[in-house]
This record gives sequence, structure tokens and C-alpha cells, in this order.
Amino acid sequence: VQLQASGGGLVQDGGSLRLSCVVSGFVDYYGIAYLRQAPGKEREGCACINNVGLRTYYSDSVKGRFTISRDKVANTVHLQMNSLKPEDTAVYYCAAVIDCDHIAPAQVHYWGQGTQVTVWT
Repeated sequence: VQLQASGGGLVQDGGSLRLSCVVSGFVDYYGIAYLRQAPGKEREGCACINNVGLRTYYSDSVKGRFTISRDKVANTVHLQMNSLKPEDTAVYYCAAVIDCDHIAPAQVHYWGQGTQVTVWT
């Protein structure tokens, strides 16, 4: 399984970005999650979508602002991030997980590389 994330960048407070994660390999049994790591903080899960794309999970810090979606034809998982705040500044990783109910680094089976998101005021 391979994951390739893209779409990070620099955005003003209140702005929007969309991250994309292209997945390849035997991914049918995996949910795809986005985790993030801010400077000096632990990596945390923020969104996840299950293997059939019918169930989503969001952390409290992003709920209502971020939307995760899965395009199985294009093998891509998107994270639409709206109303961005400076505290959203982090390196964002997409990852393959078995269970979207438990998004923690220890539950990740495969990692993609990170993409930097910086929100400025």
C-alpha cells in the first residue's frame, strides 16, 4: 500500500485548502485517515473515512470545518479544510488504518509522506 499526499501550502486565517491523498495497492480493507503534527506537539488524528466511504470521523477540533471524502474510482481521498485557523498549522499525513474509530499513530498500518499546512494571521 502506498499513499501520496499533496495540496498543502500557505493560507490566510479563515481561508481554505484541499489536501489530496492518492492511494495505491491493496487498500480495500483500509480506512484512510489524515493525521497532523504541529510543532512541539504529538501527532493526532483529525479525520478518517472508512473503506467503503460511507462512514466518517472527525476530531472535535476540526468538526464542522473539515470534510473528508473518498473517490474510489480515482483512488483518492480528499480533505477539504475550510475556516482555517493558525492552530491548524501542522504537517498533515494521510495514512491507512483498519478502524476509523481509533485514529492514533499506533493504529496506522501505512503512512504517506507529510504535506505542510501553514495558516497565517
